[in-house]
Amino acid sequence: MAAKKRKVLRLTRMHASAPARPEPVSDSSSNGVSLIPIVAIGASAGGLDAFTQLLRALPADTGLAFVLIQHLDPTHPSMLVDILSRATVMPIDEAGNHMRVEANHVYVIPPGVTMSMAEGMLQLSPRTEPRGHHRPIDHFLRSLAEAQGHRSIGVILSGTATDGTLGLEAIKAEGGITFAQDDTAQHKSMPQSAVAAGCVDFVLPPSQIAQEIARISRHPFVAPGGEERLPDEPAQERILELLRVGSGVDFTSYKRNTLYRRIIRRAVLHKLEGLTDYARFLQGNPGEVDALYRDVLISVTSFFRNPDAFEVFKTRVFPMLTKDRSRHDPVRIWSIGCAPLWNLSISGLPRWSLNGPSGRRARATPMPRSARYRTRCSGTRGGSAGSRRRRRRRRPATTPRR
Repeated sequence: MAAKKRKVLRLTRMHASAPARPEPVSDSSSNGVSLIPIVAIGASAGGLDAFTQLLRALPADTGLAFVLIQHLDPTHPSMLVDILSRATVMPIDEAGNHMRVEANHVYVIPPGVTMSMAEGMLQLSPRTEPRGHHRPIDHFLRSLAEAQGHRSIGVILSGTATDGTLGLEAIKAEGGITFAQDDTAQHKSMPQSAVAAGCVDFVLPPSQIAQEIARISRHPFVAPGGEERLPDEPAQERILELLRVGSGVDFTSYKRNTLYRRIIRRAVLHKLEGLTDYARFLQGNPGEVDALYRDVLISVTSFFRNPDAFEVFKTRVFPMLTKDRSRHDPVRIWSIGCAPLWNLSISGLPRWSLNGPSGRRARATPMPRSARYRTRCSGTRGGSAGSRRRRRRRRPATTPRR
């Protein structure tokens, strides 16, 4: 029997002996964003030993900048700089406000502050969250992902609770590379939370994390100008064809730079130097097609990533859709993919619920082989009276408990 012809969905994305101490290198783009890849390393309880192991195993000439974020008592001075300076020949400084990062340099968060990354510089602000609500690792990692994109690397070491998980999700969504400490962690809940969330590329002990970071630092993917050195159109077209056959989705009209970074990221993870090697690897490993497919699709880590567009929906589109309509008149919205559906629903909900319960619905068409989500937007939890009656008619009869 002839094989059934598959539908293809075409996508377009809018818009060991210690080396000599190296000389610091500073490199930034014209818009102030650092071209130096930045490694953010977060830890809490048990983190000092993990920090020490990682720094001891790191070469001093990776060309990367390292930022250490530790949970600290805001009322006591930190001794981290003095202690960790014995583990590496790289210069170690306590981070300062508006401090520009340099390659082959280590920065340590001071106590009592929240730290972020913007325009190639470390930004410090007074800590305002009460005890138990302060999440300095998540805050810095998310700002790093926004500022550096695929030139960000996130590491979560020993610690309690879940700080760092959201930050690693943001870094991976932007095309960066993520690590978590394995069972060698003194306190496992922080790294295990990140692993359970599915946002970790490598799970290793600290010394091996350092070795892997050193390997990645030599790859053109993370080096300044690396994207210009690696273009290989025939290999990329071959990869897109394998992806089309394996997933049923044609990505040839997808944003080219984003597509390239997602593909080469997978090559880095598999220790392959370029697209030709990766195309060969992809052809012989069907499971990697699924992994690449998931990587290429942009993960949504926050609502309203394009706030101006949704403001137009809220102030102009939805008023036109609901004008001269009663609350019982249907309004249907269709979106490609499930993520925009939630934003559209939230934007329209206040107007839809002005006149009481509404039966209006918003539905999305999910990507092939992805989870299928449906959302009903209504002014009340139960929806319209008619929809509640229909649900009661469909509800199976139950036997009373004896």
